[in-house]
Amino acid sequence: GGLNLQSTATRQKLNRNLRDGQVMVKEQRPIVSWSSTGTPRMKLRVIRGGNLADIPQLQGLPEAVRLEMKVVAGVLPFKVNSYIIENLIDWSNIPEDPIFRLTFPHRNMLPPEIFDEAAKALERNLDISVARERWWQQLNPDPSGQLDLNVPIFRNRPLRGLQHKYAKTVLVFPSQGQTCHAYCSYCFRWPQFVGKDSLRHSISDPSVVRDYLRANVDVTDVVFTGGDPMVMSTARLRQYVEPLLTDDMSHVRQVRFGTKALAYWPARFTDGPDAENLLRLFERIIESGRSVAVMAHLSHPRELEPSAALRAVQSIRNTGAVIRSQAPVVRGVNDSADTWAQLWTEQAQLGITPYYMFIERNTGANRYFELPLHSVTEIYRGAASRVSGLARTAQGPVMSVTQGKIAIDGIAEIHGSRAFVCRYIQARDPTLVGRPFLTEWDPRATWYDDLRPFGCAGLGTSGPQNAADR
Repeated sequence: GGLNLQSTATRQKLNRNLRDGQVMVKEQRPIVSWSSTGTPRMKLRVIRGGNLADIPQLQGLPEAVRLEMKVVAGVLPFKVNSYIIENLIDWSNIPEDPIFRLTFPHRNMLPPEIFDEAAKALERNLDISVARERWWQQLNPDPSGQLDLNVPIFRNRPLRGLQHKYAKTVLVFPSQGQTCHAYCSYCFRWPQFVGKDSLRHSISDPSVVRDYLRANVDVTDVVFTGGDPMVMSTARLRQYVEPLLTDDMSHVRQVRFGTKALAYWPARFTDGPDAENLLRLFERIIESGRSVAVMAHLSHPRELEPSAALRAVQSIRNTGAVIRSQAPVVRGVNDSADTWAQLWTEQAQLGITPYYMFIERNTGANRYFELPLHSVTEIYRGAASRVSGLARTAQGPVMSVTQGKIAIDGIAEIHGSRAFVCRYIQARDPTLVGRPFLTEWDPRATWYDDLRPFGCAGLGTSGPQNAADR
């Protein structure tokens, strides 16, 4: 049967009960089992690409479709878990179900020539390890030159597990956190999961992170990312975090954790001793005078429906940490203004601050998920017009490109010609932040590289003049 989604009234009642220390679960199947002491216990089972046949719900699909899924999972990383299968997907509505599209492979995620070659190799039981690396390169595994431009040089060597693109912010990729509880099929960090070291950002020595940050006193924000740092044990995570809390690190003011765990495994914040240890770590950071931001990747309102997710939100907020949400617009998943308006409204009600609406990045399976820029712009405007000011906090739609984050503020008509009105909201060169510029309106453009400077007489652009400048 289909997923039994809770109504807004039920959700409000559940929120009240959560605040009062009670949980009323009324769902199709139990997602939380309770011990005699009232402690929730949840078990997670992970399914990878080679085990798609182990998912009984897929048996209703035609054999040809299941074979196509297997082909794609042999090229792009695939990983799903029992929490998603049992609680987030409406199996009566596959393959159209948005969470199914978000997590399961589809043949159109690969260009036809790659799919055909991979399918033939699978049929003949051939070794595709060499061919697969060639296919990966065709899928733009390093968008915006991250490996060359964002990796800092320290003590005469590159630190491949750090990114320092913006002056005030450093991204940290702990080696133990370079996987996720499940993989989003659109993920622009898919190269982290294919087992190719040359494509991977990863650092295993917390002391190197400490020394780099100690030497860069202009840095105020440290972002632990991946992968997902919430797959790490709290003891491992603490090894990276604790050195940031000393007096000689007073310039570090904000500690962020980029994670999908709130949607894909909320028990990480509620279930068992290590969840308690994690919450105490958040409190320890805050007690040091710094702030904690859980940067939650939330793509669809359904991810916040289960009571386990609501309990996790409350547990995080009880520590004093803030939750900010971000996600790209993904075709077939959340490509409507109504979906985003519902997502932002429910997040605001739960105390989550919408932060970014991203544009699907030009890598991996983007051809399957991308939308024209003008469509994404209208989705953002439509959603913003449907919500209150407190829910209208997400910046967007935003492209993360080589020189920074660029928002499309709208579409203007100038002397009879349409133009995208763009603005740098973050930049490698800080002097560009806030600077607006115009590009020609193009109904087919899906990414920044498709745009050209606006050419109306007497008007210029502060943006790049050609693809080489980008």
